[in-house]
Amino acid sequence: MGATVAFFLVILVFIYLAASIKIVRQGYHYTIEYFGRFTDVARPGFNFYPAFFYRVGRKVNMMEQVVDVPSQEIITRDNAMIAVDAVVFFQVLDAAKAAYEVSELFVAIMNLATTNLRTVMGSMDLDETLSKRDEINARLLHVVDDATSPWGLKITRVEVKDIRPPQDIINSMGRQMKAEREKRANILEAEGLRASEILRAEGQKQSQILEAEGRREAAFRDAEARERSAEAEAKATQMVSDAIAGGNSQAINYFIAQKYVEAVGKFATSPNAKTILFPVEATQLIGTLGGIGALARDALGVDSNGTAAPPPPKPRRGPFEPVAE
Repeated sequence: MGATVAFFLVILVFIYLAASIKIVRQGYHYTIEYFGRFTDVARPGFNFYPAFFYRVGRKVNMMEQVVDVPSQEIITRDNAMIAVDAVVFFQVLDAAKAAYEVSELFVAIMNLATTNLRTVMGSMDLDETLSKRDEINARLLHVVDDATSPWGLKITRVEVKDIRPPQDIINSMGRQMKAEREKRANILEAEGLRASEILRAEGQKQSQILEAEGRREAAFRDAEARERSAEAEAKATQMVSDAIAGGNSQAINYFIAQKYVEAVGKFATSPNAKTILFPVEATQLIGTLGGIGALARDALGVDSNGTAAPPPPKPRRGPFEPVAE
């Protein structure tokens, strides 16, 4: 009988010890209550609290969690009706506050996010709600985080998932976007035509400049050629003059003949001249060239070969001519 009682006592002690051991999983904190009053927080791992005196009050998830805010119909500042979906990410930092400072934590967070979402987006125009999501998220994060800090929470992110304007507004936005793109296309086309005209004008300007420079260079070369031709002619004339002054009558004949031949050559090269008729004066002029040369030789005292002619013999004195004293 005593052995049986001892056996039952051992079993009771084993059951009591087993009930007093609290194994907490990773990522959770358990609140421990002593006769219904919070006393401690059991951390992940092995914990021992005497049974019947201490019990687990709440099992609080300490991992980051998400609350899906249902779709909300919101009227913007410019009286546009939009449907908005959002999500809230939060993490419990103080298990005791999250367990005992607020009832139904998820419902409280969802309602708080919903009301602030209406407040923030209702103070903005439709275009601002569509283009300033980062600003909306930042304002919601700041407001919701301040409101939930007494609950031992940390709001990590608030994201607006979707903004759905009415269908007629979507159609109007599509037409506006199309008109804007057409406007940009027309502007780009006009700028392209302008650039093309500018480039064409620049090309014509450069072409005219180069053409003018070419004409200037050609005129300069022509003037230089005429100058050299004049110098050569002057030099030839000087040489002929020197030759005549030196007694060479062939030089003037060559000079006159050259000019005459050049004049006749111009008649011969004329495209309208098939037959050349020389007037009588011209043939006489050709015949007198030799006479002119002979006169020049007589004036210079040279013969036809260009050598000096002997002086004329002195007249012989008559028998009755007086003798100069």
